[in-house]
Amino acid sequence: MTRRRSIPWIYRWSRPLIAAIAGLGILNTAYLTFSKWFSAPVACPSGGCEQVLQSRYAFPLGVQWLPLSLFGLLAYIAIAVFALAPLAVNPEERKSLRTSLENNTWSLLFAGTTAMLLFSGYLMYIMFSEFVARYGASGICYFCVFSAITATALFVLTLMGRDWDDRGQLVFLGSIVGVVTLIASLAIYAPRGDFGNAVPITDAQGRAVFLVENTSGDAERGLAQHLKQSGAKMYASFTCPHCCEQKELFGKEALAELPYVECNPYGKDAQEAVCQKVAEEVQKTGQNFGFPTWQVNGQFLIGRQNLDVLAKASGYTGAQNFKNTFKTCRQP
Repeated sequence: MTRRRSIPWIYRWSRPLIAAIAGLGILNTAYLTFSKWFSAPVACPSGGCEQVLQSRYAFPLGVQWLPLSLFGLLAYIAIAVFALAPLAVNPEERKSLRTSLENNTWSLLFAGTTAMLLFSGYLMYIMFSEFVARYGASGICYFCVFSAITATALFVLTLMGRDWDDRGQLVFLGSIVGVVTLIASLAIYAPRGDFGNAVPITDAQGRAVFLVENTSGDAERGLAQHLKQSGAKMYASFTCPHCCEQKELFGKEALAELPYVECNPYGKDAQEAVCQKVAEEVQKTGQNFGFPTWQVNGQFLIGRQNLDVLAKASGYTGAQNFKNTFKTCRQP
């Protein structure tokens, strides 16, 4: 009588474990996607996640409603589906289907987790070389680090979760996926210096974050001058997309007259203490201070404002045939 060889526990539990870790990745990326879509603040332990999450790397297609976290969310959902799909089939009733699903989904899991591991590694390189090196600990995106850890765990579990018969084919598949992933990553995030006639919004070192491309009409310039003369202030951050959208409404020629106060400590001529004091005043009114915040005639207007709203609030009586409409800022 021969003893039946026991199946290693990792083989039996690999799929549920992969699905569970993918679930953590889903929660992480869903939270970030929600914050992007609804302009909600992100609870970052270091208080500096904004440096990364509002950068051009967070929007690979340059579209604000298609953040990188959305693609990550879809990737984690796909991994969870691949891991759980065979478990939904009864092996006693539909053995051939179960076997086919297991074989095919293991290949998909390996390809998917390999791509996620390499892409996460590339993003970690970007984070440390461009943000941590520049801003120190406040340049760490803990949500990004968590995603990199989950991607690594998924790859390891996939590699160890079954007895791979043809390891040569595994190496071949991994090589193909790796080359495609690295080429795609480099192509998506290739340096873009095509400023054209746009005015760049930069940090204190002159590195461009956003571009203002709309031109200003007489009404936009007149309102900007009036706001400055009347003592109005726009409290904002150079990394804030909504602040750039506000500038797009005024147009690039009016920027010189715009009464702008930089609140980000890494921005040019930052006035962090002033912004902190204003934030406390805003909170006393029952509102939440956010970027941008306008202070006009003793009242606070939170968020991006239409120019006719600013004109009315400030008592501007000049030309009001504002020509610019809402436009998402392009990133360099």
